[in-house]
Amino acid sequence: MKTYAKILLVAAALSLMSLPASAGKVVTDSLRSSALGKYVKCNVYLPDGFNAQGKTFPVIYLLHGLTDTYTAWMEKGNMKPVVDELITSGESLPVVIVMPDAGGPNPVDTWNGYFNVPGRNYEDFFFQELIPWAESKYKAGGSKGRRAIMGLSMGGGGSTVYCQRHPDMFSSCFAMSAWLDEDMTGQKPSKEGDRLYAVRKSVHEHSALDFIENADQATLEKLRSLAWFIDCGDDDFLLDLNVKFYQLMRDKKVPAQLRVRNGIHNWEYWHYSIRTALPYASRNFTL
Repeated sequence: MKTYAKILLVAAALSLMSLPASAGKVVTDSLRSSALGKYVKCNVYLPDGFNAQGKTFPVIYLLHGLTDTYTAWMEKGNMKPVVDELITSGESLPVVIVMPDAGGPNPVDTWNGYFNVPGRNYEDFFFQELIPWAESKYKAGGSKGRRAIMGLSMGGGGSTVYCQRHPDMFSSCFAMSAWLDEDMTGQKPSKEGDRLYAVRKSVHEHSALDFIENADQATLEKLRSLAWFIDCGDDDFLLDLNVKFYQLMRDKKVPAQLRVRNGIHNWEYWHYSIRTALPYASRNFTL
């Protein structure tokens, strides 16, 4: 009898293992930007069943950090098998994930960042060009309740500030090790046109901490329409900024979650973060 029970257990386990995985695919695409005066590349994750007639999906904008490009989440973050696994298990809804380019490996000579600066209007590109193009072409998003944003470091700060400045656009924000402000005391460009100085200055001028500290009641009420999650390692050099931001949110009675895990500012930490971030976005979509 015991042997028969073991056989049944093994058969059940094999049956579960044989269930088809929800294997999506990642495509590389580009769009011509009038705001930036060039073509901008992006990687786009398309879930299994994407081509089914009449099927539409919620969308997540997944932002990379300083010195990286649109390939970072795929090549360094190994995001695809994690997303496939989360969708297969039901922890995440099937989603389209857009990973746009916003940087390059040499920040002194290459533009990085998600905000408008003299000579580069990235925020205009993101909201006026990227979102309409991506959601039309890939049958995704279309409304606040079907759109989320998340990112790491520079992308975590970009996600946070985008949600502060455009709270009508997103249902949730998941900020990983977010670059939320920059101390510019005594800082000067090392040479004329130093683009690293430009991105640092833009982060300071778009301080997420200053925004929440100075927000009026009408603005705070709009911020409460989003779900907020701050995730940062206990040995990350940006931890104090992330904790301070969370404390300001609490002081202003804007609900937010904070998680501080063992880790530093690296891909090992963010690879795990994505496992929390996708289910969080899924729970906060209104479809």
